[in-house]
Amino acid sequence: MVATMRDPAAGLPPAPYLLTPGPLNTSAAVKAAMLRDWGSRDEEFREMTGCLRSRLLDLAGNSDGTLDCVPLQGSGTYVVEAMLGSLIPRNGRALVLVNGAYGRRIVEILRYLGRDFQVIDRGDYRPPRGFDVDMALGRDPEITHVVAVHCETSSGILNPIEDIAAAVSKHGRSLLIDSMSAFGALPTESGALPFDALAASANKCLESVPGIGFVIARKSVLEAARSNCHSLSLDLHAQWTGLNRTRQWRFTPPTHVVAALLQALEEHRDEGGVDGRYRRYTRNRDALVGAMRRLGFETLLPDAWLSPIIVSFLNPQHPGFTFERFYTLMKDRGYVLYPGKLTEADTFRMGCIGRLDDSVMLGAAASAGEALAEMGVPDGRPASAALAERNALAECQ
Repeated sequence: MVATMRDPAAGLPPAPYLLTPGPLNTSAAVKAAMLRDWGSRDEEFREMTGCLRSRLLDLAGNSDGTLDCVPLQGSGTYVVEAMLGSLIPRNGRALVLVNGAYGRRIVEILRYLGRDFQVIDRGDYRPPRGFDVDMALGRDPEITHVVAVHCETSSGILNPIEDIAAAVSKHGRSLLIDSMSAFGALPTESGALPFDALAASANKCLESVPGIGFVIARKSVLEAARSNCHSLSLDLHAQWTGLNRTRQWRFTPPTHVVAALLQALEEHRDEGGVDGRYRRYTRNRDALVGAMRRLGFETLLPDAWLSPIIVSFLNPQHPGFTFERFYTLMKDRGYVLYPGKLTEADTFRMGCIGRLDDSVMLGAAASAGEALAEMGVPDGRPASAALAERNALAECQ
């Protein structure tokens, strides 16, 4: 049986379920919002941009008015680079918390930018801790900024961002958060989570289409960022001041994507905001993990570290299993998975976000069982050594 998304009223062709960390499945209304063309300098589009910035600020809990939102064209990595290059001065020094591919990408960006940095590297999937940050900042007063990934989707781990933020605040340093895969489904209110800036994008937990990212930052930090940036197009200070002065984007904006994101934010609000989305994604994760475990699959991470965004599963130990064949069989049944992105463990990933519910998760697990049977693999049990490593992590958390 092939499972596909269908919306006859919208006249859309069948599409597979994207069990990925984004891009992801969007609603018919989000897609339909892109059917109109907009003049990028027109007053109506300027109002759309202002509305977009305001709604994103509301999600960040801008109760004291100290934050502002700077949207930027491009992928999430563009926006992370803009945040790092604009807000870390050229004579600054960053402490980067690494436990996966996206922390390593931050390190790579800083190398390109020529910014000084040091790293706390916790491997592929162990979380950085607040006390790690506390000790590092106590040893090195030259560190000006700490950069952390909120949800590291290469493993699916939800990092302890509140503990990290508390340690950074204790030492009076600046916290920059890559919240790409968390913003909109996990709390980021500035009052409860002290940060100077966070970066996120449209096509993750906000359930819109790719093409826009944004940085939410303290106005005082944006004001201090003049002349920091290495790039004309990624200069957050210039983008911010231009938007505030003219209400226009400096360069051609992704007009259709702005319209789609505004519709997605309406749906986010109607679902109950961050809390509502968190509850649905959590139901999705719990349904998926429970059903996959009944097939013998095991998660890479202990339960306490599982995010509601994406789950990494250990590959089955049976010699008949290959991810490439499994992927093809799952896609044939209407589910697109994500390969593992780790160096230390053989895994694959299944996302819980997008316009999906727990019935889709149960259908995906049922299809996984069918795929195993077609491969001649009796169950999803991983190698005992991989499971022992996971259990050891659970004991030391």
